[in-house]
Amino acid sequence: LISSDSCYKKRTMSQYYTPVPSVTPASGFNAADDGMALRAAMKRFGIDKQAIIDILSKRSNSQRQQISKFFTEEYGRDLIDDLKSELGGHFEEVIVALMIPPADYLCKQLHKAMEGMGTDEHTPIEILCSKSNKEVKDIVEAYEQLYDRPLAEHMCSETSGDFRRFLTLIVTGVRDDYSMDPDRARESAEQLHAAGELKVGTDEEVFNGIMAHESFPQLKLIFEEYKNFSGRTIEQALEEEISGELLEAMLAVVECVQSPPAFFANRLHKSMAGGGTDDVTLIRIIVSRSEIDLGSIKQEYERIYDKTLEGVVRDETSGDYKRALLALIGGP
Repeated sequence: LISSDSCYKKRTMSQYYTPVPSVTPASGFNAADDGMALRAAMKRFGIDKQAIIDILSKRSNSQRQQISKFFTEEYGRDLIDDLKSELGGHFEEVIVALMIPPADYLCKQLHKAMEGMGTDEHTPIEILCSKSNKEVKDIVEAYEQLYDRPLAEHMCSETSGDFRRFLTLIVTGVRDDYSMDPDRARESAEQLHAAGELKVGTDEEVFNGIMAHESFPQLKLIFEEYKNFSGRTIEQALEEEISGELLEAMLAVVECVQSPPAFFANRLHKSMAGGGTDDVTLIRIIVSRSEIDLGSIKQEYERIYDKTLEGVVRDETSGDYKRALLALIGGP
């Protein structure tokens, strides 16, 4: 029974499920030992790729940064540059991704999605709609440092309409990460009902405001209230009232409110379903979620699709690329 908002102060969305990472900090870690081992692996006749996988897939990103620092101080070399010169293909992409600080890595993915002809809307939706305010703030700060340009400004130049307004609200950090108020949840649910089903046309501004401002725990209450008095799920309402990229973004928020691991399990499935594999998405999710909840995502993947994530990755990839992904997932 929810008695007061104070009971839930400082609770974040991750506390509504148990996030199980697949990669944790290595015990007995020594940056110098790892740095020397990596240097030796790259100096041999025929690079020892398995040694690189064994070291980097079993260290946290913080530990990898320490290895990189030692490498520069000891050898006067950039570890990422050395790895790039020795590796290739998707295997290189995985290893390099592991060496980049998490917020910087996601910024690079966002930048790549918005550069050039056309914009890949799926990437900003996946990255931004699944994040807490704190995580978005870290990405926004890193983006401006990396590209000397505000993320919101770049997004505004590449998107349009209500979809642009929705992403801009998320990026400007308006979401309240903590509050839960059952009474206000019913009011918000009624506002959504009035702005959609009870209206000729749809007031997207109301949907934008509530979906971008409210905390994930509060949205969970709002969605429950919506179903209680309308008899329809929020997904049904959104699919009836919203379309295009805005619909995809709002459904992503709904999925993350209900179960972040299920959201990413579904994204992984889509990346490997049908003809060909979306390696960019596959690598991004496995690398970026490995220290957060990839263990939880594995469990959800098996529950939803009745097959193991390891098994599907093994079937869809090959060689060193496959071995690196399986090492991060925790598969044999």
